[in-house]
Amino acid sequence: MKTTFRFATQIKYCLLGVLLCYAAKSQLTLSTPHNNSESDREIKLVAMEEKINKKEFKKITSVLVQHKGQLVYEKYFNSGGADTLNDIRSAGKSLTAILFGIALADKAIPSVDSAILPYFQDKKPFAHPFPAKSAISFKDLLTMSSSLECNDWEQYSAGNEERMYLRKDWEQFVLDLPERGIPPWQPKLEQRKYGRSYSYCTGGVFLIGSAIERTTGKKLDQYAQEKLFNPMGIKQVKWPVSPMGIIQGGGGVQFRSRDLIKIGQLMLNNGQFNKKQLVKENWVDEMLRRRNVAVADRNIEYGYLWWIFDFEVQNKKITAYAASGNGGNYLFIVPELHLTALVTSQAYNTSYMHQQSQSIFKDSILPSILN
Repeated sequence: MKTTFRFATQIKYCLLGVLLCYAAKSQLTLSTPHNNSESDREIKLVAMEEKINKKEFKKITSVLVQHKGQLVYEKYFNSGGADTLNDIRSAGKSLTAILFGIALADKAIPSVDSAILPYFQDKKPFAHPFPAKSAISFKDLLTMSSSLECNDWEQYSAGNEERMYLRKDWEQFVLDLPERGIPPWQPKLEQRKYGRSYSYCTGGVFLIGSAIERTTGKKLDQYAQEKLFNPMGIKQVKWPVSPMGIIQGGGGVQFRSRDLIKIGQLMLNNGQFNKKQLVKENWVDEMLRRRNVAVADRNIEYGYLWWIFDFEVQNKKITAYAASGNGGNYLFIVPELHLTALVTSQAYNTSYMHQQSQSIFKDSILPSILN
């Protein structure tokens, strides 16, 4: 386990028979616990560490906690390290939502309600034409509710992302998809909370990223670097690329943990970083507004490519917003607590990955802050 847990002076204390020593290591410093509340925080997070070290929590690579603008906890486990580029998989979709908002501000794209097909006229004719296809909007793709038959959670879906990866032309693959139906045993649209049905489609988010490239004249990685990462001091980012050279905005971008926590802080600060407005405040609000039900039986909802969780902790309802990806990679933000937290994990394609990272946040990180 690699550790970069820092204090102004070294502190030694015994917990569960383990002596923990933390030392200063880099520019972002962690404050020394100076009261019982902060000591309680350390106790709760050390209990979490014990579970990681005993492999009760598996394949966790980093946990970072930033509270009220200050990094109060940072630890690396297993193969993780401060310079590790974490493949956060679909958590990168939330970044694409941020970049879309910047493209709106730049007037590269007029509106979330704009139809997306006009940006791909060179791909005509589209296979499987149906009336609603021409009306598919960016909003439909941002809320995972388009009429395309595309569902990554259903292995038989025509638009499952694994099928897309086998094709050379990912744009054409998505644009040619047939119309999605709603099985008779599921609620009709008018019976649903937000009037939308949820169908998780990576291909649709890839189209959003591609549209940003087409309208700005810049590769998505270049656009992100110029508009977002350079002002934030983020230098080490690795993006996946389609066979035809289009940056994959649907997931798989890689970051260092400290750079990911900066993105969480950007969201907490309503689009500001170092007092510079990088993302319009109203767009941050739009991304985090409840717009669809993602997992009905667990009361998990969805905004514009951001997940919305309602956790019950110490008899309090805590609403957290998250970028979430395969493996259990989560960037959480809780505006009411001025909190952003990161859990990176390599538990890819396991049955426990999401529940494990959510548990770390709900049962360890949140109580450490609430106390």
